[in-house]
Amino acid sequence: MQQNKVQNPETQIEKTAQLNDRDIINDLLASEKYMTDAYCTALNEASNQTLYQTVLQIFTETQNQQRNLYNLMFKNGWYSLDKADAQQINQTVQQFSGYMNQFPVH
Repeated sequence: MQQNKVQNPETQIEKTAQLNDRDIINDLLASEKYMTDAYCTALNEASNQTLYQTVLQIFTETQNQQRNLYNLMFKNGWYSLDKADAQQINQTVQQFSGYMNQFPVH
């Protein structure tokens, strides 16, 4: 089963009842993901260009921080990805190709 994962070797941390580095970074990552979702909504509903640009700048900074935290989690082996086999990739390609065919070409 492990061969279906993409993951770096896990950095070992002390497991106690107290929060450790992994717990804290994981919480920060979840918070950043939540905030980028909220900023997307704010961008979609911005009432004027100045507000839009301000929120866009904050969103970009938040998104970049989220990516930095993700990279840190992945580097330390605390975040893994599932490998997709050729069949899964082909199914996804077919699915999205079907979506593209629904739109008229101009």
